[in-house]
Amino acid sequence: MKRIFNPINIDFYRVIVLYLKVMKKEALRLRKIRNIGIAAHIDAGKTTVTERILYYAGKTHRIGEVHEGTTIMDYLPQEQERGITITSAVTTLYWENQEIQLIDTPGHVDFTIEVERSLRVLDGMVAVFCGVGGVEPQSETVWHQADKYRVPRIAFINKLDRVGSDFFHVVDMLVEKFGANPIPLQIPLGREDGFFGVIDLITMKGLVWNEDDLGATFNQISIPKDYEQIARSQREKMLEKCSLLNDHLMELYLDGKEIDEALIHDTIRQGTIALKCVPVLCGTALRNKGIQPLLNSIVRYLPSPLDVPPVQGTNPQTGQIELREARDDEDLAALAFKIVLDEGRKLTYIRIYSGVMKVGDEVYNVNLGKKEKISRIFRMHANHRDRIEEARTGAIVGIVGLKETTTGQTLTKTKPLLLEPIEIYQPVISIAVEPKRNVDQDKLLLVLQRISDEDPTFVLKTDEDAYQTVVSGMGELHLDVIVRRIKDEFGIDLLVGKPQVVYKESIEDEASIEHTFEKTINNVTCKGWVSLTVQPNTRGAGIHITNSLSEENPVYPYLTAIEEGVLEASNIGILKGFPVTDVRVSIHDATFNNPEFARLTLKMAAYEAFRNACQSAKPILLVPVMSLTVTVPNEFLGDIIGDLNARKSQVTNLTTNDKITIIQANAPLTKMFGYSTDVRSLSQGRASFTMYFSRYDKIENG
Repeated sequence: MKRIFNPINIDFYRVIVLYLKVMKKEALRLRKIRNIGIAAHIDAGKTTVTERILYYAGKTHRIGEVHEGTTIMDYLPQEQERGITITSAVTTLYWENQEIQLIDTPGHVDFTIEVERSLRVLDGMVAVFCGVGGVEPQSETVWHQADKYRVPRIAFINKLDRVGSDFFHVVDMLVEKFGANPIPLQIPLGREDGFFGVIDLITMKGLVWNEDDLGATFNQISIPKDYEQIARSQREKMLEKCSLLNDHLMELYLDGKEIDEALIHDTIRQGTIALKCVPVLCGTALRNKGIQPLLNSIVRYLPSPLDVPPVQGTNPQTGQIELREARDDEDLAALAFKIVLDEGRKLTYIRIYSGVMKVGDEVYNVNLGKKEKISRIFRMHANHRDRIEEARTGAIVGIVGLKETTTGQTLTKTKPLLLEPIEIYQPVISIAVEPKRNVDQDKLLLVLQRISDEDPTFVLKTDEDAYQTVVSGMGELHLDVIVRRIKDEFGIDLLVGKPQVVYKESIEDEASIEHTFEKTINNVTCKGWVSLTVQPNTRGAGIHITNSLSEENPVYPYLTAIEEGVLEASNIGILKGFPVTDVRVSIHDATFNNPEFARLTLKMAAYEAFRNACQSAKPILLVPVMSLTVTVPNEFLGDIIGDLNARKSQVTNLTTNDKITIIQANAPLTKMFGYSTDVRSLSQGRASFTMYFSRYDKIENG
């Protein structure tokens, strides 16, 4: 029988083949992408590491130095002047035919929001640790932020040329502080000022960098005899840990057979992506040692967009959880994670999880329920931009044209999806600001609003009663940076008040209140009545509202109005006008007499009922409690602890060695102004400290 070919079937077959080829090509592109961040405690050498990465990858033609104020990623004048990273910066580089989109993040606790919103959109992280200080307070903050977003990470122990550096001690700290499973892939050759290279435990070769070309090349050497025993011992430990991650490798290891390097790399990669291990590398970035193996490890072990779970979000129409695969042919799912106002234009940084975005496209802001238009798309290199016509799945780009989109909002096209937002930290310190010249008042308010749009931890409030403009931030440094920026960038000289603590309010007792709100509208008396009880809630729990109304109750459809009234009242405290928190609210009953104005009357009745109840429930002030870590030479320990006691601080832990003691304490922020000056004075300038917000709490006798 003669076979008859249907042209339609042939065309369909061709379409399928073409589609599969496109999908294969797309998968290959995505597998070559690494979206990573560099994060660390301040002064661990994070930006120095980043600058070497850029240089050795060919992205820059000279090495930028923090101490010279010539860094590429720290491009703001204040960053170069102060020698610290203030804002996260994005760049793209290539290594071993892999595309690395890298975000350099701040190390100072006052700018933690920059780390938070970066880690929210990244697939992997390099955590940099100082070989001397090891795991420091901000290191812990960064690590826990990565845990929250389940970000796989590599550890790089830096500054091994410094006096007091100890590679193995820092590895032990990763276990003690984080409960991590570190797998050292290298150990140092030499120590302190004698550090000259590393031993690769996978190849069992020494790596020694050439100083003549600024570490651009390195030589492989045989392991020096003095290091052979420790190298064999550490390789055994590495293989033992790897065997627990891979059954096939375990069989080979137990049988004493040779283990292929490719199998070791694959095992470490799978373990890293699954958050079961942390590869550990080492070097000294300032002396140009250890960076190329770090780059190799980034492309070998950290995930591509295809290696992490599909992004999930909530369908705003159904309330159901939905997934978006990392594919160009999926509907757009993108998250805005950073806003920058540059030369009067709003630049929005976004991460594209699925779909394609092109210049001229109309996108839908799911949070606002509004459409916006893409005017321009930029691939970023710190403060430099390259215009592109489209951005695809996996891209991190800057967008011009999104007029209303802010940090943490989701962009889609045809299928709305609400991605998990970015956690915003509450400011703990305030200052009053006013321009030296009255003519600058309107300009100042405009500038402050623009900065607030950029930085969600910077809050602007106008005190009508005191005729003051009050700004709040995460710390003294945070506000100082903003004040300097207003002067240098916008040319406004300011009068600045003394820093004031941002308190919160709560209650210590229980109270039940009924309140009737009555108002005459269009000659008709409208009433709303609400009965509720307030009780203290656990610290940090916020406002929790419950109700005992049945669905048959006529008030039930208006419960949201009652809740809105409670929440609005909680924003204005009873004692000094600070927000009320940590209160349980039980709504017992409510009535209204006019359905047309039910929402208004019930909302106002709830507003007043909540305020009256809090007034009767022993209102109290809550002060920001800071987590404090002081590193002090032992000879000054008594003076430092005596000073902390005078400041109503609670010492929680002391770690002592032969020379120094690390003090961990909880301290009320009200007592910590000027501490940097006092701690230097008490220790002849030899003590150092870090401080970050821990919680709000009541301070007895404080």
